[in-house]
Amino acid sequence: MKNGKYSKILLGLVRFFTFFMLIAFVVTCSFMLFLNSMELDLEILKNKAILTFANVILLTLILWVIDSVRRKLTVERHVRNIIQGLDKITKGDFNVKIDVPKETGNEFGIIIKQINQMTTELAGVETLRTDFIANVSHELKTPLAVIQNYSTMLQSPELTPEERTEYARAITNSARSLANLITNILKLNKLENQQIYPESKPYNLSEQLCECLLNFEEVWEEKGLDIEADINEDIIINADGELLSLVWNNLFSNAMKFTEQGCISVSLKQNDSFIVVTVSDTGCGMSAETGRHIFEKFYQGDTSHAVKGNGLGLALVKRIIDIVSGEISVQSEIGKGSTFTVRFRRNTNEKI
Repeated sequence: MKNGKYSKILLGLVRFFTFFMLIAFVVTCSFMLFLNSMELDLEILKNKAILTFANVILLTLILWVIDSVRRKLTVERHVRNIIQGLDKITKGDFNVKIDVPKETGNEFGIIIKQINQMTTELAGVETLRTDFIANVSHELKTPLAVIQNYSTMLQSPELTPEERTEYARAITNSARSLANLITNILKLNKLENQQIYPESKPYNLSEQLCECLLNFEEVWEEKGLDIEADINEDIIINADGELLSLVWNNLFSNAMKFTEQGCISVSLKQNDSFIVVTVSDTGCGMSAETGRHIFEKFYQGDTSHAVKGNGLGLALVKRIIDIVSGEISVQSEIGKGSTFTVRFRRNTNEKI
């Protein structure tokens, strides 16, 4: 604190000395030019020199005071506000807002606006980080608790073979759910940090959709679901096939996960402008409010179905679709099912 006070005094003295030297130089030069052409008594010159020196000191003091007041109003006040705001930011308070100067053309106003914008971004990132950690912790606890409970129960010597099989299956399902959660977190993290770059090349989207759908054959047969596929043949798309396979697998998985009975429909069409993929189901559906947030990380509007997913699959889908410059939307009604529509703009050079 004392060091800062002494520094301010020293800077004030430096500014005072600078003004003094500048004024003394100007006055001396002016008098030298003026007196060069005149003949004055030496005694008179000595007396006038003392008066002139006193005037230089007075002018220096006046200019120094004016400059100090100017600095306090136009510089130090804003610098103090910026320092106080940055001090709060370094302590983790991202809700701080520094008052923007009302004077037009003030450079400090530009700096302060940028700092306020930075704190707004940091506050958003901090909220996402906190929510992400909280949600990940919660999602990890659920399968771990199941694994721990069933593992403890398996140690009982009184279990029947059927019970042991049932408990082992529950542990396997929870372990698989845990592995899927971690995999999706890692993939989503890489996508959001742009550590995965799409490798676009032409490939047959029709074949890819059929292959992905057939991977779920065991699931739809076990549930007795009807499958309707209206897929136009040999539709070629220029995109990253590996990334898009994650999209179709997630959409098919969700459709079958939330449909206990009924039908799953998959459609692939193209027109002059777009290639359109739709995945529909006759499952539980969702409310309009849930539909607005369905692509957010960990969002699960229907908590009764929370055990069936971790809220990351559709966030991953949305991020991939954004990366490959596509569009995705959802239409749904509670009790009637959901329809996800993915659209890609066609290359105008392609032929239908």
